[in-house]
Amino acid sequence: MEKPNLEYVHKLANGDESVRKMLLDVIKTEFPEEKKDYYNSLKNNDYKKIEENVHRLKHKISILGLEKSYKIANEFEHNLRELNIDKAEDFDKILIGISAYLKTI
Repeated sequence: MEKPNLEYVHKLANGDESVRKMLLDVIKTEFPEEKKDYYNSLKNNDYKKIEENVHRLKHKISILGLEKSYKIANEFEHNLRELNIDKAEDFDKILIGISAYLKTI
């Protein structure tokens, strides 16, 4: 499985440490809440909410340089429109990986 990285964050910050810190703070603050919302909507079988949660989380996946994971999330998001949650297990692994990584930065 691919590993999260901060290459895109560094690119966005363009050498400005305060911008880099702000971006990381936003990710560290928003990701746990969005993940919690995702699991709640999954538990409630609210497919529209699950899709919205996946969409929001997909942006964090992209920012953390997870290209393959982004494709999985995108496919999952589209599948949810058909009430198909086949990619939920793969998506869960992505969220676990990101959660572990965020604890290290």
